Amino acid sequence: MIKTLALTGLLGLFMLSSGCEPASPATALLNDPAALKRGKLIYTGSCGGYCHNGGASDAPNLTDCNWLHGGSDQEVFDTISRGVDGTRMIGFAGKLPDGDGDIWNLVAYLKSERKC
Repeated sequence: MIKTLALTGLLGLFMLSSGCEPASPATALLNDPAALKRGKLIYTGSCGGYCHNGGASDAPNLTDCNWLHGGSDQEVFDTISRGVDGTRMIGFAGKLPDGDGDIWNLVAYLKSERKC
């Protein structure tokens, strides 16, 4: 009994200290070809086609792993949703046809394209 409690406690401490990001909608969407296709369409039409196109621009690369405003799925979602004050990055909350679903599709697409 004591061994079981000790093991349970150690396992709990390990989980707390591991710093794992909780599962996000984007993680599940990585296995959904339709979601990734939709994310790519949004990226091409709203992001990569204008600011984040890899050319001479002040907009950061979205396929590397150096995110200026946090790289967790939730932080990327929040940045896309709210935009970034003092920059040309507008918020897309409420501006895409499928709302938050489209933003999560975009996050999943960006995640699938990361080159770390």
